[in-house]
Amino acid sequence: MPPAVPSSPRTARKHFGADMRRRREERAISADDLAVEIGCSGSKISRIETGERSANPDDFSRLMDFFDVPEEDQARLEELFRAGRRRTREWWHSYGDVLSKNYSEHISLEHESDEVFECQQAFIPAMCQTEAYAWAVSSVGYAALGPDQIESLVEIKVKRQRRIESDDPLRLHAVITEAALHFQCGGPVAYLEQLRHLREVMARPHIDLRVIPFSKGESGIVTGAFTTFRSDGQEGPTAAFAESVAGTVYIDDALGLRRLDRLSTNLSATALSVEESIALIAKIERELTSP
Repeated sequence: MPPAVPSSPRTARKHFGADMRRRREERAISADDLAVEIGCSGSKISRIETGERSANPDDFSRLMDFFDVPEEDQARLEELFRAGRRRTREWWHSYGDVLSKNYSEHISLEHESDEVFECQQAFIPAMCQTEAYAWAVSSVGYAALGPDQIESLVEIKVKRQRRIESDDPLRLHAVITEAALHFQCGGPVAYLEQLRHLREVMARPHIDLRVIPFSKGESGIVTGAFTTFRSDGQEGPTAAFAESVAGTVYIDDALGLRRLDRLSTNLSATALSVEESIALIAKIERELTSP
């Protein structure tokens, strides 16, 4: 069964563009050469492939003809093409003053996906954060933002959490290091509230959050946080974001996605089970509250 067509125009354009790029690379031709074949510029082909702009109807027809796309594939690509040209406004678009382009795309992918895998070294995943914890960590590194803007970032996280609270919830798989459980973000009271909330969230059947304990040594070391997105009916992740001090990088090439998918599997195997992870969190809570 083919995956559902994204309701977000930008996400639809990303999927359409990724398919076009794959077909072009299989033919081993450059974007400029393809542009000559269909009668446009190389920069336009590049923007179509990255989802920055939509193809027009003539572009679509010429691309289908050039790649000799089978009828069954063409039907789905036409759905993506049409969805990519729709003009809609999602809830997160009203936060344009604090949302970066990549963060907006992250939320869009999260909104459209059925399953997400997230790896964090120092933070509790956003989907599992309390408001007090979210406020504390959203304030870090945003010295140029005022209280109203930080409040908007917290509101965004709260609204994102609707995806795991709905009747058809997002399936969240996450791995965090034990270090994320020891940073007392927001102060002792907010920190304990976050740990308790985390245990409650982890009890939900669609949440699979595991902790890599310090005892795992070098096998549990990760050099950067990342998130992958997957839709039902697809074998692997369709897109990912990797975080670093230099910023967030969008990944949709096959090799990069395979590497992150393999890393996700290895980290999950290294981590404690969900039950053992919950027990570790409870142990940290007892140590903090015991006289």
